[in-house]
Amino acid sequence: MARYTGPRCRLCRREGMKLYLKGERCYSEKCPFEKGERVMPPGERPKKHRSKLTQYGLQLREKQKVKRIYGVSERQFKNYFLKAAKKKGVTGEILLSLLERRLDNVVYRLGFAVSRPQARQLVAHGHIEVNGRKVDIPSYLVKKGDVIAVREKSKDLHVIKYALERDIEVPRWLSLDKKAMKGEVVDLPRREDITFPIQEHLIVELYSK
Repeated sequence: MARYTGPRCRLCRREGMKLYLKGERCYSEKCPFEKGERVMPPGERPKKHRSKLTQYGLQLREKQKVKRIYGVSERQFKNYFLKAAKKKGVTGEILLSLLERRLDNVVYRLGFAVSRPQARQLVAHGHIEVNGRKVDIPSYLVKKGDVIAVREKSKDLHVIKYALERDIEVPRWLSLDKKAMKGEVVDLPRREDITFPIQEHLIVELYSK
């Protein structure tokens, strides 16, 4: 399945905010958003002030932002929405919960990787196991009670050791044993567990047209 392989900083500039797609660089002075200057979107510079987005434009930008945060394609994202719409509850919140339960996101949230793209690569290359079995599908949805661990032969990888040395806050719905390099899904993610500024109701409005 096709995925974006171009400059990731360009995506952040397009959305006008940090999406944390490049790991440590996002926290350094190399990040344009850390310089305290106005960050312009990519493309040709407008001669006049940009016009305000329409309601549709706002909805589209929100969808694109969430797609880029979790690194999913248009087709994948729409399938997640359709799956969320079939479940009982608030569609937008269920959608975000499904995205949070992706294995690559869980690997990132546990601190085994410094970014979601790196976490995706770790999963795809077979460095992660779920309940003792190797899983190399980044879109695999974890369940409550699942144990996610770094495979024994991969525990000496520098990228994983380096990632675990950071002081990160593991979300409430996950538990982490740094020494054993494993974590557990103790609960399913709720809306309050996602602190990133996302207006999911705009996405629901977009797909409900």
